[in-house]
Amino acid sequence: MHIGFVGLGVMGRPMALNLLRGGHQLALWARRPETLAPLLAAGAVGCATPAAVGQRSEVVFTMLTAGADTMLTAGADVERVTLGLDGLVDGLAAASLLVDMSTIAPEMARSLARRLDARGIDMLDAPVSGGSQAAAAASLAIMVGGQAAVFDRARPLLALLGKTIVHVGDNGAGQVAKACNQMIMVGAIQAVAEALHFSATAGADPVKVRQALAGGSAASRVLEIMGGRMVDRDFTAGVEARLHHKDYGILMAEAHRLGVPLPLAAQVWQQLNALMAMGGGASDTSSLLRVLEATRGAAR
Repeated sequence: MHIGFVGLGVMGRPMALNLLRGGHQLALWARRPETLAPLLAAGAVGCATPAAVGQRSEVVFTMLTAGADTMLTAGADVERVTLGLDGLVDGLAAASLLVDMSTIAPEMARSLARRLDARGIDMLDAPVSGGSQAAAAASLAIMVGGQAAVFDRARPLLALLGKTIVHVGDNGAGQVAKACNQMIMVGAIQAVAEALHFSATAGADPVKVRQALAGGSAASRVLEIMGGRMVDRDFTAGVEARLHHKDYGILMAEAHRLGVPLPLAAQVWQQLNALMAMGGGASDTSSLLRVLEATRGAAR
C-alpha cells in the first residue's frame, strides 16, 4: 500500500521502519528533517509538506509528541498537521484513512474524526503502550477507537506494529483506554517509589526489598524495570517524565469534564507536578523517588 507517516521521534521512527519492512511504500514528513535520513536510506520518500504526504497515501499514520517546552499540545499538533495550512487533509482523497497513534485528549480525537468524516475521510485513534523497545520489536499494545469496519481495514497494518491490538469502541475510546493505561502505570511507579523510599528510611536495603517483592504478589513489570532504575539510581530517561505529566494532564482534565472522582490519580498528579517543579521533566519517571527524598529532606 501507499502509506504516509508523520512524526519520526523515538517511537515513530521504528514504527515507520516496520511498515517499510512489511513491503509498503512510505511517504514521510517531519518537523525535524534530520530525522528522515535513516528512513530515506531504507527506501522511503520525503515530502515537503503534510499535504504532499496525503497526496501520496491511502493511509496516513501520525505519531506526534508535545515539544519539550510545551504542555498538553500533542492534540493541537495533530490538529495542525491534519487540518492546518498544507495539512494532510489538503492532500488526502475521499475514503482515505488517518490513523493517529499519538496520545491526545479523547474529545480532540472525536472532534478530528467528525471534521474528517465531513470530507469523506476515515479516522482511527490508536495510541500505544510499550515504549521504544516494543516499537522497534513491533510488539506494542495498541488501543483503537473508531468504526469497526475501518478498524478491520487497518488491522493488517497495525499487526506490523504491535502484538496486542484491541478495538475498544468508537472514536475517542482508544484515547480513553490509553488514559487508563497511564493512570495505572504511573500510579504503580509512584507506589514502587514509596515502597523503596520507605524501606530505605526504615533501615532495610531497598535492593533486597525489591528482590523479595519480585517473588511475591507485589511482582510487576513496573517493579522490575522502574524499581530497578530506582535502586540503581539511574534516572536517564526511558520515557521522559514530562510526557507522563502531559498524559496525566489529559487524564485529569477528562475526569474533571466528566465529574469522575480519581482520588489516587489526583495524588499521583501532584507528585508529577512536584517533579516538574524540581526540573525533572527530562528525567525518567522513576525519578518520582527523588520527590519523596526531597520532601523528607525538607521536613528535617
